[in-house]
Amino acid sequence: MTVVHQLITANELLRMPDDGFRYELVQGALRRMSSAGFRYGRLIMNIAASLDHHVRAQRLGVVCAAETGFLLATDPDTVRAADVAFIRQERLDPAAEPEGYWPGAPDLVVEVVSLNDLSTEVDAKVTDWLDAGTRMVVVVNPRTRSVTVYRSRAQIVVLREQDTLDGSDVVPGWTLPVAALFA
Repeated sequence: MTVVHQLITANELLRMPDDGFRYELVQGALRRMSSAGFRYGRLIMNIAASLDHHVRAQRLGVVCAAETGFLLATDPDTVRAADVAFIRQERLDPAAEPEGYWPGAPDLVVEVVSLNDLSTEVDAKVTDWLDAGTRMVVVVNPRTRSVTVYRSRAQIVVLREQDTLDGSDVVPGWTLPVAALFA
């Protein structure tokens, strides 16, 4: 027996009734995301608060919270949601701010690995972000108390608790001690 799954568009995803779940769209296929636990939410907030404080103080752009969708590809559509995302000021147009998904990739993405995440799924998200033009993807792994920074598929750095996360040229001047994430 062949099972046929109907592909949906980003617009259809945006207009879906709220059923209490979070979704992403990967090449037109709907992916239901599990809800996150307390530790996961706390780690996201630690990063988002630090990043947002720096970005606002320096007027570098905007920081978006979890569940903000980014339209990374069309026909078939891919909509990914980062745990934390940053978009540079020069890419923003307040007069044309989208009500739906941001068209394209953010400059920085932070993903926190939850208990239910498979490594293959995390790797696929990292690849999707990088392929769409994200300049830096930061993956926080609470189990190993480590942070992996991807600048490309080949430029990968693993940070431990004694290290400091640095926004480099993507978020100039932003730093965060890795130990502070897990404190």
